[in-house]
Amino acid sequence: MKIHRMDHVGIIVNDLSAAIEFFCDFGLEVQGEWEGKWIDQVVGLNDVKVACVGLRTPDGQAWIELIKFYSSSDEREIQQPFTNNLGTHIAFAVEDIEAIVAKLKKNGTEILSEIQQYEDSYKLCFVRGPEGIILELAEKIK
Repeated sequence: MKIHRMDHVGIIVNDLSAAIEFFCDFGLEVQGEWEGKWIDQVVGLNDVKVACVGLRTPDGQAWIELIKFYSSSDEREIQQPFTNNLGTHIAFAVEDIEAIVAKLKKNGTEILSEIQQYEDSYKLCFVRGPEGIILELAEKIK
């Protein structure tokens, strides 16, 4: 038995269009869209109806799956997590972090930290995407 690789990260969202727009503007590419009632068998819920969109990084090495539940949805208010809350963030290796952060600021993305340098190896910055999704941007210093 062995693990080959991580296949994808799934993110449940309330506003699928806004999440798609954010990640496409960030640089990911839509690779597929599907709907299904069949997913209830997979996730252990009853009477589920969902829409899913798969986005990949330009190099094809990473995949994000955005999922909108239309039935059996979680209607609680979205709470904006901080970078130290229990949960997850998604880290992206980027080039020209300054330009990316400037673009995200211009588009209204919340910047959680200014660009910081970690030793002589990385420039790092945390941002909050749609629905509280936290991204870490990391540019390797050459």
